[in-house]
Formats: sequence, C-alpha cells, structure tokens
Amino acid sequence: MFARRDVLKGVAGVSFAGPSLAAVLADPRMARAAAAGLHDYTINTPFGRRVSGALAMPKGLPAPAVILIHEWWGLNDQIKAVAAEFAREGYLAVAVDLMGGRVATTPDEARALTRSVVPEEATDTLVGWAEWLSVHDASNRKVGTVGWCFGGGWSLDSSIATPVDATVIYYGRVTRSAEDLKRLRGPVLGHFATRDRFIDRDMVEAWEREMDKAGKRYTTHWYDADHAFANPTGARYDREDAALAWTRTLAFFGEHL
Repeated sequence: MFARRDVLKGVAGVSFAGPSLAAVLADPRMARAAAAGLHDYTINTPFGRRVSGALAMPKGLPAPAVILIHEWWGLNDQIKAVAAEFAREGYLAVAVDLMGGRVATTPDEARALTRSVVPEEATDTLVGWAEWLSVHDASNRKVGTVGWCFGGGWSLDSSIATPVDATVIYYGRVTRSAEDLKRLRGPVLGHFATRDRFIDRDMVEAWEREMDKAGKRYTTHWYDADHAFANPTGARYDREDAALAWTRTLAFFGEHL
C-alpha cells in the first residue's frame, strides 16, 4: 500500500500528456490517489439546484479558473486527476458532474448516461459553476472551460450560455448557429482528429463558417489521430498528439486567462 501523498507528489511533478502522468491516468489505483487530493464542493445553481464538483486548488492565489467537463463516462478519477494537473499548472480547477454522481464502465452504460442528461439542467449546472468561480475570492475573475467528447460539446454550449474568457473543445459536437455563437465572449480553441467519424471535418468546417459569420475568434487544430486521442485509458490514445494538444491548451489559457 503506497502513501497517497507520495503519489500526489509524483503527479504534481509531470505534465498531463507526458508518459508519467499518462501512466497515472491509465492505472486505476494511481488515478484514484490523484483524484483523492481534490475537495468535493457543492453550490447552488441559478435555478436553485444543489450540484457537486471536485475542486483542485493551486498554490498561488488568486488564480485563473478552469471548468473541466467530463466525457460520456461521467466524472471519473481520470478527469479529477487532470484537474489536479491544472492546479499544479496554477489554475483553480473544478471538475463538474453532469451525471449525478454516476460513472459508466462500458459503452452501453455511457450511452445510457448520456441520454439521461437533461440539457436544461446541464446548462444550469455549468452556468452555476462559471458564476461561482467568477466571484470566488480564490479566483482572479477569469474563467475558462475545457471538455472532452461529450464534455467538448458542453464546453462550447456553456460558453454560449454564460460569458467566459476562453473555451477549449476536444473533439466535441459543435453544431451551433452563428446566432448562438454571437453570445460567445472569449476565443475558442478546438482540437479535432482527421480519422474521427463522429466529429468529422464537415461538421467542424460548418462550425468555422458559422463562427466567421458571428465574427468570433477561434483556432482549430487537426491531428492525424482518431476520436478520443487524448484519453490514455483508451485504445485510440495518441501520446504525441495528446502532448501537443495539451501544450496548446496551456498556452491558450495562459494567454487568455
């Protein structure tokens, strides 16, 4: 049995997409230990609902804030471990939960969880966290969002629903109109994969045209990879592309938060 503080110390010393942390995220025991360093926190949303998330605090405060939105698996230890890495990079990070504490372990379970999400409630949850972070004493009042797959789409949707300063999308659905996109305040960074059959080039290029119509700032990066290339627990993980996307994400948040 290893000491949790020792594992957390190791996690804090490496980059998310580097081989060491990738190994942490792929190992359930080590990811669980990293996730255990976060604090469960509950807030009231604008609609008066009580929602929970996992909060990771950086050493230096006040700090820019980042909202992490999970994949269709739910808020698992992997996403919490990424929040811990954001905190190590100097961000006040909250890994939100859009699935009521439920976590899937098979694609069928994940599909069922995704279908159970009520869009109005998910929006309410994300708006609540963005508003909470924007006025929190530990925050510098700058807020960004980042999400993967299911969470990538919600990263964009939440930034439309409430003003944030920067938005990052990892291969998430981006089928929004220019009229919707006009409500964006900050720029958007998108990571997409050339072999992705779900979030394909036609969808992304249509989104880019709508962003242009809306007069909004965005940067799109394409990777010679497949969907979920940044998830080290999956068969489609691409270490080099994940590392590059992570470096670009940190640079983007560093510029805008």
